Amino acid sequence: MRIGLLTEGGYPYVSGDAGLWCDRLVRGLAQHEFDLYALSRSRQQEDAGWVPLPEQVSRVRTAPLWTAEDDGITYGRRARRRFTEYYGELVGALCAGSDTASGDTSAHLADRFGNALYGLAELARDEGGLVGALRSDTAVRTLERACRAPGALRTAREARVPDLLTVTAYLERALRPLSLDWYGDDGLGAADLCHATAGGPAALPGLLARHFADVPLLVTEYGVQLRSHYLALGPDAAAPAVRALLAAFHGRLATEVYRRAAILTPGNAHARRWQERCGADRTRIRTVHPGMEASHFAEVGESPDRADPDTLVWVGRVEPAKDLVSLLHAFAEVRREEPKARLRIIGAPTGPEGPTYLRHCRALAAQLFPDEAEGVHAVGDNPVSFEEIGGPEAPTLPDAYAAGAVVVLSSVVEGFPITLAEAMFCGRATVSTDVGAVVEVIGGTGLVVPPRNPRALAEACVALLHDPERRERLGAAARARALELFTVEQNIAAFHGIYLEIVSRCPVRRVVLDEAGAPLPFAAPAEAHVPVRWTGPTARVLARGVPGWAEGGPVRATPLAAPEGAR
Repeated sequence: MRIGLLTEGGYPYVSGDAGLWCDRLVRGLAQHEFDLYALSRSRQQEDAGWVPLPEQVSRVRTAPLWTAEDDGITYGRRARRRFTEYYGELVGALCAGSDTASGDTSAHLADRFGNALYGLAELARDEGGLVGALRSDTAVRTLERACRAPGALRTAREARVPDLLTVTAYLERALRPLSLDWYGDDGLGAADLCHATAGGPAALPGLLARHFADVPLLVTEYGVQLRSHYLALGPDAAAPAVRALLAAFHGRLATEVYRRAAILTPGNAHARRWQERCGADRTRIRTVHPGMEASHFAEVGESPDRADPDTLVWVGRVEPAKDLVSLLHAFAEVRREEPKARLRIIGAPTGPEGPTYLRHCRALAAQLFPDEAEGVHAVGDNPVSFEEIGGPEAPTLPDAYAAGAVVVLSSVVEGFPITLAEAMFCGRATVSTDVGAVVEVIGGTGLVVPPRNPRALAEACVALLHDPERRERLGAAARARALELFTVEQNIAAFHGIYLEIVSRCPVRRVVLDEAGAPLPFAAPAEAHVPVRWTGPTARVLARGVPGWAEGGPVRATPLAAPEGAR
């Protein structure tokens, strides 16, 4: 079948999010044909280029979310009236209420937002684009009327002119996919299925393909986009009116995506709860855990005796959400119980706050262990070391996990804890904070403590350092669980089954005609390739009448023949 793979700031860009997962999915499903539709986030991302693409990727179409030139389109009177009507309905739905409204009111607002969204998309198709209209004074005045309307949110009513301009500019950027020419028979309209690799902007083209061409939509969320937007819209990010309106927009868009998707595949129960809270039907949700390459960690996982029995290891991105401060305070208590204990913090700073946070953690380590501050950067001289992957003591990621007997995760915010799953592949006992999907991933094979609780973290670490047999049992159980649930193979198999499930429930949308003009039934099969080898008597019975069949010999299955244009 033909899959329209939708990404935002991700695959196929070299610096894209979730690029490895998407690449493994495309390469693992070689029997399907993929068209990539990618929204880029910056010029730097586009200049960095693409990763090498496999042959099953037929074409790539890209569009920037970070810039858009004025389309130069001047609307006539009727088009301006349509725009004012649809845009007024959309921003009216943002100003009218919040997610805490009653069920009937929420459903009404969701319908109002969705109808306005598709109305704007139809206007863009008819007139050639929306960029100029979304930037116009008409858009600003329409937003102002919605904010001042009776029953509008109190914070929306407080919006000033700078706030209105900020929100209008943001909505113009967010709604740029409505003006793309991706939705005809030469684009997503020809796909058997749209697979959005995230919610939010990535799923918006899928909504439009569903609206214009009735293409079913699958949405995968390994990190909940709505939650990320809420976290980014903190008190220091913007004025209260701007935060309220943008939060309402992202909430309405998430609700529309969850309502219209044929199937949702969250990466964990934490993301699933967010989707259900936003109105997703639980009967259309299938949890599909991320897949990782287990072979990278096989040597370490099969050799648990390589670990230093007195060493704790932390691996990850150095940033405030990882709460290394609590980890360092906890390790100070561990040292009182286990004077030989060591802590290796292995990772590089990320984000704008990362370098500053790393310096703060180094200074705190020197303060907590003043007698050994001379060697705060060197392994062996100080009980705490700060390292990066690729250094002499941790040349590879598996070597980092192999360095210690216990792997620690101290985060206060976490989605799917990748480092925890990697430690499980390595057969390591773990101590983790109870955040995100940690409990779901661990499943009883490690110790879990409350976040921001150094004493509880220290007690759990000491318990495992004192009990090597318990460490070994937990590590073996963790490795068995990871091999069962978190491999690339299970991830690809799950999506292959979901693809077939969705397409099997969808009616044929394209009628293929023969030379006489009569319709050809079954001309566009859902599964166009059968990559198997048939042997034995059953195969001989099935193969009778097939050209090239020979009695007693094996028959190789070939792609089902489909008329020109069937795909």
